[in-house]
Amino acid sequence: MAVIPWPLTPRIAAKPPALAVARQSASDEVAAIAAALIQSRQTILPKRLGAPGPDAEELAQILNAAAHAPDHGQLVPWRFVLVPVLARAALAEVFAQALLERDPAATAEQAAQAREKAHRAPVLMLVVVDAQCGDPAIDVAERLVSAGCAVQNMLLMATAQGYGSALTSGKALQSPHLRQLFRLLDSEQALCFLSVGTVQARKSARARPAASTYVSTLDIRQAGVPT
Repeated sequence: MAVIPWPLTPRIAAKPPALAVARQSASDEVAAIAAALIQSRQTILPKRLGAPGPDAEELAQILNAAAHAPDHGQLVPWRFVLVPVLARAALAEVFAQALLERDPAATAEQAAQAREKAHRAPVLMLVVVDAQCGDPAIDVAERLVSAGCAVQNMLLMATAQGYGSALTSGKALQSPHLRQLFRLLDSEQALCFLSVGTVQARKSARARPAASTYVSTLDIRQAGVPT
């Protein structure tokens, strides 16, 4: 059995023919573009996302990107609910109600701050995951992984278009008022909100962990293999 070394080391190969060189060059260029896109994605808080947001064609590209996520059984166990401007006031009241459910002593100022969150970012949508649709044998963990991949595709597409984006969560996602507003099924879970817009302010990029801190190689000599 071949052993995969880690960290990976480049392999010195024989000089390839011209066609192979051209194909490798094109492949390297695509890989470089993908790496640049992935590395440039950054969470921009919704309060720092303003107009203009994606137009109809750009938004369609963002939403269509989700369809290319891994999806065991082709369940499409996730969906996205856009919150247009006309629906923001209703969502704002849900946020305020959710706050008062958790803290009946919340002040009017705190309730106003909760309402304000519904009016940030030109594009706002709720990410919903269904734990039971389709094949019941496909575990909810796989559905959540699929949803995460779909969301990442959308974030990367928004980044490629030049927009900022963010995922936000919070206890309001568990509110019965929010479930009622979005007409969630009993089997559905509100996973997070996704916001997209033009970056108004940006923090410096945070340090990312090196692959060596989260990658290892299975050593069969030390593994707990049953005998």
